[in-house]
Amino acid sequence: MSTISVLMPFMPTRSEQALPLAALVQHSAAYRLWQGQALIVEPHQTFSHLAASGFRVPVGTGVTLMPFRHPYEAALQARSLALATGHPMVAGYGPGAAVLQRSVLGAPYASPLTAVREYLTIVGGLLAGRQVEHDGEYFACHVELVPEPAPPVEVGLGVLRPRMARVAGEVADVAITWMTPPRYLRDVIVPALREGAQAAGRPVPRLVAMVPLALGAPDRDPVELLLAGNAGHLKLPHYQDMLRRSGIDVDPNDLAGSAKAVIAGRAFVSGDADEILAVLDEYRAAGVDEIVLNVTGLCRRYGLPTALGELETLLGALARGAAAAESVAPADAGRFATASRGGVL
Repeated sequence: MSTISVLMPFMPTRSEQALPLAALVQHSAAYRLWQGQALIVEPHQTFSHLAASGFRVPVGTGVTLMPFRHPYEAALQARSLALATGHPMVAGYGPGAAVLQRSVLGAPYASPLTAVREYLTIVGGLLAGRQVEHDGEYFACHVELVPEPAPPVEVGLGVLRPRMARVAGEVADVAITWMTPPRYLRDVIVPALREGAQAAGRPVPRLVAMVPLALGAPDRDPVELLLAGNAGHLKLPHYQDMLRRSGIDVDPNDLAGSAKAVIAGRAFVSGDADEILAVLDEYRAAGVDEIVLNVTGLCRRYGLPTALGELETLLGALARGAAAAESVAPADAGRFATASRGGVL
């Protein structure tokens, strides 16, 4: 079974602009509302505003960037948000691109894997209620959070390649991916998560996939929509490397050609509702525990009302598919099977 959630497809300039997304999650089959790093209104503040406005829904940050906050501040913000919403949350982190690390810290992490391992170890220890005693290469912390009962916080890590996936297996509760095709998750990321978890003697992290997608239409060019939401990612070396590892040939000097290859490789999903649901089935079969519908490109090209309508259509199709799956024998059910509350499909 896979949980279906929604990514906020834009960066709000005022927190109230996110209210329609929170309402969609509260009143649909979607389980959680996610937001990545925002540079206008900080995501934790947006989510707190939504909770104060009466939309207390599960949320996740996927991902916020480590160079912007110390691990203690990260843990405090995450627990504060769990208290504000009254729900368990996912606090996802990532080191960011080397150019961002240099701009904020003065130099990139010499070893991003070490920096990530230290950061998540501290955050996880604080959220578990422990007194953390850590002097590392990048981070030091000798403190604990003031004790207070709160909904649990899962510590997440942004993962694209196998070495980072192994670190996630060692120290994270959730591995969060973006624009990763299902076969790559199945053949590369899931085995690496298991290796890291086995080495650390801990459970394998849940796998979350942010899946960029859009319904097909005569006036829509999927290449245009992919580039509207992901052109920046295609220019980054670590995304290019991940896509090449998955068998998708990308060229930073030919973004249109790269976008066509990404679409052919199922890292961006386009088609009618049945075609999209079939590819989401592939993500489920690959081991994805939570599929996040990402219509960022559509939102940037056509606006939020169109993006909301698209999400409603897809969530409705998923709900109908789940209901149909429940009506057949388990051995014959090839689509998402509903387990309980809306969102678990």
